[in-house]
Amino acid sequence: MTQVIAERRLLYSLKSESDRRELTIKIGLPRLVDKEAVDFRADDEAAVCTVELDGLDERNIEVYGADSLHALVLAVDIDPCLRGMTKKYDFYWPSGEPYFGDA
Repeated sequence: MTQVIAERRLLYSLKSESDRRELTIKIGLPRLVDKEAVDFRADDEAAVCTVELDGLDERNIEVYGADSLHALVLAVDIDPCLRGMTKKYDFYWPSGEPYFGDA
């Protein structure tokens, strides 16, 4: 990722372990979609943001939007992504409180 514009620091543990590790979620600067690199029709304003989950053994997430603002808004809404990982991980604020109040 070339430029990080927002970060969130959390802790996580694997469901089968109690040991908590650091996780830094990094949101990259939106960039225009390379139309040759995607398998969908992209307008001239279409943009993508990379979400890096530094600390987890997971791939970076590419979030696409109609324009740079749309891509950014979708990328910073990280909770649905993390909720999708709760079968494998538990997430915590740095204070130790559960990230999701229902955990």
